[in-house]
Amino acid sequence: MNPFIDLIITIINIYIWIIIAMVVMSWLVGFNVVNMQNDFVRQIRYALYRLTEPLLGPIRRFLPDLGGLDISPMVLLLALWFLQRLIIFYAPQIL
Repeated sequence: MNPFIDLIITIINIYIWIIIAMVVMSWLVGFNVVNMQNDFVRQIRYALYRLTEPLLGPIRRFLPDLGGLDISPMVLLLALWFLQRLIIFYAPQIL
């Protein structure tokens, strides 16, 4: 496989794990498992928010309000997995 395509797939995989970490962090904060008064926890949450919000924000504006349920990470994960498969399928034909 082309190294550039492999790099793109790796970046998508890393971003998928960042989204999963953001979801887990939001659950831990929501269920009061982690203390938000801790500076380290607050910095991790802020970093995850800054990394994921540019893509999750537009999806949240597009989706209807479901109360306390946020399905935008699932929509983004599905889109990233679709993009990954699309790249894997079409990259050998283009290059």
